[in-house]
Amino acid sequence: MENIIITGTPKTPEVAFLADSRTMKLSGRSIPENSIDFFAPLIQWADGLCSTAGFVEVNIRLEYFNTSSSKCLMDLLKRIEASAADACVNWYYEEEDEDMLEAGEDYDAIIDLPFKLIATETL
Repeated sequence: MENIIITGTPKTPEVAFLADSRTMKLSGRSIPENSIDFFAPLIQWADGLCSTAGFVEVNIRLEYFNTSSSKCLMDLLKRIEASAADACVNWYYEEEDEDMLEAGEDYDAIIDLPFKLIATETL
């Protein structure tokens, strides 16, 4: 399985989906022109990884995402929930950013995966 590495832009997040370490990382801003087109290969990759045995770690460190990205994130997390036998989500947010903390709490309430809400210092 090939890794997916995408350099972040002002509109799309940095992506590091690494097969060997079984980790998925999204960071930065997610306001792509077409969220479905951007996230579709990531969801497909996650399906492939989660269909094999082993622990999966998801690290999300977004500073902002739009509504369509929120739906795609939910789709990604739902796929991981459905197909990974053992996984966790680390949701990073700046300690002053109550919106991102609340978003993480919302996903935690909906997705049946262990969630860690991790406050980071504001840059």
